[in-house]
Amino acid sequence: MSTVKIYNRSGNELPAYASESAAGMDLRADLKEPVVLQPLERKLIPTGLFIELPRDCEAQVRPRSGLALKHGITVLNSPGTIDADYRGEVCVILVNLSQEAFEIQPGERIAQMVIAKFLQADLQEVKDLSDLSDTERGAGGFGHSGKK
Repeated sequence: MSTVKIYNRSGNELPAYASESAAGMDLRADLKEPVVLQPLERKLIPTGLFIELPRDCEAQVRPRSGLALKHGITVLNSPGTIDADYRGEVCVILVNLSQEAFEIQPGERIAQMVIAKFLQADLQEVKDLSDLSDTERGAGGFGHSGKK
């Protein structure tokens, strides 16, 4: 388990894992009053949280499945990435993909945050496409494997 330092400017509780095997922690809206998202509208919603991640980690901001299914509310740049050297407020870009307005309440759980390790790649440029190794799949993609 990695340690993540967190400063909570909001009046909301800290994000927490809901179960022993949960991957994500719920993020809550840090709002003074409700905010309405009209159909197809997007807004940046503050959380009041500031974090310091370990150097080899990122925080991924993802939609909450219940909001997505029941109300068409999702994270627009999903997953949103928070880099280890970012020290600004964690905010969430929400979009309303439904045909009805949706009201976000102060303290409402609006997204989830997953802390994940990553690797930085050392890119090695090659001069010819044939310098890439062959595989059984090759260039097949975008439905190449079929429907079944």
